[in-house]
Amino acid sequence: MPQPHFILATYPAQGHINPTLQFAKHLIRIGVCVTFITSISASRRMTKVPTEEGLLFLPFSDGYDDGIKPGNDTDHYMSEFKRRGKDAISEFITSSENEGKPITCIVYSLLLHWATEVARKHHIPSALLWIQHATADEKNPKCSIKLPGLPPLFTRDLPSFVTASNVYQSALSLFQEQMDVLAEETNAKILINTFDALEHEALNAIEKFKTVGIGHLVPSSFLNSKDALDNSLRTDLFQSDSKDYLQWLDSEPKSAVVYVSFGSIAVLTKQQVEEIARALISSRRPFLWVVRNRKDRGEEEKEEDNLVAGVPVVAFPQWTDQGTNAKLIEDVWGTEVRVSANEKGIVERDEIVSCLDLVMGDDKKGMEVKKNVEKWKGLAREAAMEGRSMDILLVVY
Repeated sequence: MPQPHFILATYPAQGHINPTLQFAKHLIRIGVCVTFITSISASRRMTKVPTEEGLLFLPFSDGYDDGIKPGNDTDHYMSEFKRRGKDAISEFITSSENEGKPITCIVYSLLLHWATEVARKHHIPSALLWIQHATADEKNPKCSIKLPGLPPLFTRDLPSFVTASNVYQSALSLFQEQMDVLAEETNAKILINTFDALEHEALNAIEKFKTVGIGHLVPSSFLNSKDALDNSLRTDLFQSDSKDYLQWLDSEPKSAVVYVSFGSIAVLTKQQVEEIARALISSRRPFLWVVRNRKDRGEEEKEEDNLVAGVPVVAFPQWTDQGTNAKLIEDVWGTEVRVSANEKGIVERDEIVSCLDLVMGDDKKGMEVKKNVEKWKGLAREAAMEGRSMDILLVVY
C-alpha cells in the first residue's frame, strides 16, 4: 500500500502558515508524507524554510513574488493567487501520480476554497483546515447574534467582515464563497483549531458538516512540553532587529512583564499609540512592546494562543475575528478583560491601566482570571497529550 501523501495548501501569511505546519507535524508523526504548498512571496521572507523528513516544501509563483504592496489591487492579487495556485497544485498532483506517489488528500486553509475544485477534478478527497476557533466558523452575514452555547453577541463582538462598517467587501465575498463550496460538498469535512472541552457546543452546532476539533495547533512549548519537530516545523516571516530582549526578559520576575502587540496589519492612530504609551508608563510595570517595521505586512496576533500558554490577556481587538475572540475569552472562558473605547473610538490611558491592574493584580477579579487561565491551560495540555490524541483521531478520521 502506497504511503499516504497529503497536500497542505495555505495562504502566505504567518498566522496561516504556522498552524498549518503544526498540523503537518501530526501528519508526519503518523507516517504521512506531506507536501506543503504556499507562494514564493512567503518562502522569500521566511527566516528559515521548514525542513523535516517526510515534508516537501513547494512554493509557487502567484505573480507577486515580492509580496503584495500598498496600492496593489487586492482583487487582482487574489484572482492570480487562485489561478496560479490551482495550476500549481494540479500539476503537482499529475507529476506525483506519474512518479508512483499519488496524492491521497488535500487539506487547505482559509481563503483557499478553490482547492476543492482541484480535488474534485482529480477525484481526491479534501478537507478545510479552519485555523480559528469553531465559533468564528459561524461567519454568515444573515445569521442572528444568538448562537448555541454563547452569550448574546453585540456588533462589537461580531467578526468585522460581517458588520456595517466593513470596508473589506472582497474578504466577505471570500468567506461566503467558502461557505457555498462547503454546502455543495456531499461530505464536507472541517478540521478546526480547537478542542472539545473548549468549544463542545460550537463543534456540534453545524449539523450538515463533519467538524472535528484538532487543536490547539501551537508548538508543544506552549503547553510546557517538548517535541523535536517543533524546531523544524515553525517559521517567521519577520525578523527581529535584536535578540537582547530575551536576556532582559529572563532578568524580570515571573509573570511580571506586560507584552504588547497588535500584529503586523492593524494600524493604530497616533492618539491611540500615545494613550497606550502613557498607560504603560503609568502602570509602573515592565513591558515589552513589539512595534512592526513600517514596511512589514503580515498577520494578526492570535489571542487564543495566550489561552493555551496560560497567560492572562487584556483584549484590544482591532478587526477580523478578534472581537469574537475577545468576547469568548472574557465572557465564556474568563481569562481576560476587554478594553472599552470612548465615544471617539479611543481607548484612554486610565482604562488601559485599570484593565492591566485587573488581570495582573491580586484582587478578586485578578485571582479569578488567574484561576481560569490555569484551568484552560490544563485542559489544553490534557487534550494535546503530547499530540498523541490528535494522531489517533487523524488515523480514525
